[in-house]
Amino acid sequence: MRRALLTLFLAALAGCATAPPPMLSATMTSPTDITLAWKETERDLAARTVEFATEPNGAYTVLQFAPPGQTTFTHPDLMPRTPFYYRLRAIHGPASAPLEVSLPPGDFDEKSEKDGHEWAAPQTLPGGPTAPRPVRETSAAPTDVRATVMHANGIRFTWTDNAADEEGYLIEVRAAGAKEFRAAAVLDPNVNSFGLITLPEEKNASYRVRAFYYGEQSNVVHLTTGDAQH
Repeated sequence: MRRALLTLFLAALAGCATAPPPMLSATMTSPTDITLAWKETERDLAARTVEFATEPNGAYTVLQFAPPGQTTFTHPDLMPRTPFYYRLRAIHGPASAPLEVSLPPGDFDEKSEKDGHEWAAPQTLPGGPTAPRPVRETSAAPTDVRATVMHANGIRFTWTDNAADEEGYLIEVRAAGAKEFRAAAVLDPNVNSFGLITLPEEKNASYRVRAFYYGEQSNVVHLTTGDAQH
C-alpha cells in the first residue's frame, strides 16, 4: 500500500516538474540568411520571444513573439561578415477574456495620419483593485477590458490591472479566420490604457490583454554571416 502511494506521489511530482527550456539550433541557409529551429517543451505557454544580439554580452532585440505552435524562424538579409547571437525566452501569464471588435470601413489614409493620436499613448489610469495578485495566479488576469473605436483603423483599449508583479502587458489579436492570437503590442508594467492602429485584415478581430512574465531562457546559439550575395 505504502509503495503504491509513493509511486503515485512521485508521478504527481513528475507531472508538476517544470519543463526544460527548448534546445535552440541555428543553420546558415545562405551566406546572409539564418534559420532557427527548436522543439517545444512546455504546455502552459503564451508565446516565446525570438531575440538576437550582435555581441556576446550585447543587448538583445526581440524579433518576434512566436506563438506556442511555432518552432522555426528565419532571419533574412543580414549584414555580411557579422556575428549573430540568438536565444528564446518563454512568456507566461494570465489573459483576459477575448473581446470582439468590428471597425467601420475605411483605410488608414492621409487624414488619419495627421491625427495626433494622443489617445494611443500608453497610460496608467487611476483606479484598479486594492489587492493586486501575483501574476502567476489566474486571478491576476486583466478584467473590465473595454475597446473604444477611435476611427476606422484605431482602437483604444482600457482595462483593470489586477497583477502585482507583471513584467509587462501584451495586446493580443486574432483576425477573423485566423487560428491563433498574436502579439500586437508590448507594454510596460502598470499600463492600463493603450491605443492600437490596426492592420487591414483586422477590421473584424478578437482582442485580449495579457499580464506576462518571462520564463526559462534557451541556450544561446552563434553564427557569423558570410559575404553578401550578388
